[in-house]
Amino acid sequence: MPKRDPVLAALGRNLRRWREAQPFTQEKLAERAGLDPTYISGIERGLRNPGIRNVARLAKALGLTTAELCQGVDA
Repeated sequence: MPKRDPVLAALGRNLRRWREAQPFTQEKLAERAGLDPTYISGIERGLRNPGIRNVARLAKALGLTTAELCQGVDA
């Protein structure tokens, strides 16, 4: 199994933390963001590298700014 990228893992942790604080399921967040639930799962597990547009869509669906969702995610 490939080693997870620390930047993607940090973004995934942020996404899960904010999602659970709502509280939204992955399915509900995916619906609100217009994305697939398996894509949300992959991001949360640090396996997917979402483009900036999808990061912005997720942030908006959570009622956040993109900066808030990405806080602490450093390269």
